[in-house]
Amino acid sequence: MCDADIDGSHIVTLILTFFFRYMKPLVEDGFVYIAAPPLYRVSKGKQFRYCWNDEEREEAIGSYSKGEGRDSGIKIQRYKGLGEMNAEQLWETTMDPDSRILRQVTIEDALECDRVFSMLMGDEVPPRRKFIEENAKYAKIDA
Repeated sequence: MCDADIDGSHIVTLILTFFFRYMKPLVEDGFVYIAAPPLYRVSKGKQFRYCWNDEEREEAIGSYSKGEGRDSGIKIQRYKGLGEMNAEQLWETTMDPDSRILRQVTIEDALECDRVFSMLMGDEVPPRRKFIEENAKYAKIDA
């Protein structure tokens, strides 16, 4: 379980690298999961909705405003980290087995995984730089 922002995604990559390198059977046997906490909480009055991305946030804003304009008493809370949630919010979004979102980590191509992990986390900068330059347009960057 890591923050929902880009820094949290980087930490997830580091942790997965550790599991892949040193505890690969846990990944291969399906025992590794990534918890998905929300990035936003959109509310109006007593109604609220958790949102995991910008599209969901915009949809929630639209459903709460209903032609009243964007500033119709809608509050948007962006979670910069898990520490910004109170215990109840963390439970209902990320810990409660009945409502949490868990993504199982699988390895479809072990050789390709090894190559990518080595390139992204290794000591050689040129291949990593090339990968970043070629794939930056697909990156999900936090505002």
